Amino acid sequence: MRKAIREDAVAISALINELMPFMTLQPDGAGAEPFMMSMSQGAIERYVIGEEYQYWTGWLEGDLAGVVALRHGTHLFHLYVARRYHGQGLGRQLWETARAAAAGQAVTVNASVYGMPMYAHFGFTATGPRVEQHGIAYVPMRLAP
Repeated sequence: MRKAIREDAVAISALINELMPFMTLQPDGAGAEPFMMSMSQGAIERYVIGEEYQYWTGWLEGDLAGVVALRHGTHLFHLYVARRYHGQGLGRQLWETARAAAAGQAVTVNASVYGMPMYAHFGFTATGPRVEQHGIAYVPMRLAP
C-alpha cells in the first residue's frame, strides 16, 4: 500500500473502467457518460494531484490490485478492487488505510448496489434510499465515528 502518484492515473482509470458494469444501470454504460468521463485518466490524474483528495494504491506482483480515496478527509470517494482480487480481503485493507486517515471522523460513501454488502460489513448504514441518476445507481451511507 502506498500513496498514489500522478503516474498511477493510467492504471487507476483502467481498474475502475473494468468495474464500470457494477456501477452503471446499463451494461454498456448508456446514460452514464459523464460519470464514466469522471473516471478517465485525465480526471483521475486531477484527483490524485488535487488538494481535496487523498489516494492510496495497493499493488500485487506489480499490478494495481486496488485503490482507495477520500475527498475532504471524510467522504470515501473511491474504493475499487480488481475483479481477480474480489473476496480476498484487499477491500478491507484499503478501507482501513482510508479509515485511519479519517482520524475518527464520520465517513460517508455513495455505495454502488454491488458494494453495499461490503460497506455494511465495515459498519456503514444507509442514510437514504437508492438513487438512480445519470445512468448509475447508488445508496448514500455513513459510518459514525
